[in-house]
Amino acid sequence: MNNHDVVLTKEGLNQLKQEFDKLVNQKRPEVVERVKNAREQGDLSENSEYTAAREELNFIDGRIIELEEIIKSAKLITNHSRRSEVDLGCRVTLHVNGHKDVFHIVGEWEADPKEKKISHSSPLGKALLGKKVGEKIEVAAPAGKLIYKILSIE
Repeated sequence: MNNHDVVLTKEGLNQLKQEFDKLVNQKRPEVVERVKNAREQGDLSENSEYTAAREELNFIDGRIIELEEIIKSAKLITNHSRRSEVDLGCRVTLHVNGHKDVFHIVGEWEADPKEKKISHSSPLGKALLGKKVGEKIEVAAPAGKLIYKILSIE
């Protein structure tokens, strides 16, 4: 884990806290019970249920530690009511290839391209930061260079 802040929106931080809570209060106790039950079946060297439950418990414990670190070092993105340029936390409406797309600029931990949440450190995110409505940016993509025009910033 890096010793720098993790940039998150309020929604993203809440999602991570919910995941942490579910792991600690629901999933982990269930898996601990599975480990206990499998252990009681006898010979652990040939007990695949015990091995699977231990592996799942190790994964959950690792994720809990990771989430603790993320939550502890999280730096919230503050939402500004009026934005004059693209920054973390804003939604940007772009025109590209004859259609409009709205992207939410988020930190790396929240990025989800399917949900149109792009990281500020992605090629498109980097190109957008600091730009204003009306500006055009060029971004290299697998299909070639794409030109985006910023239509609005929220």
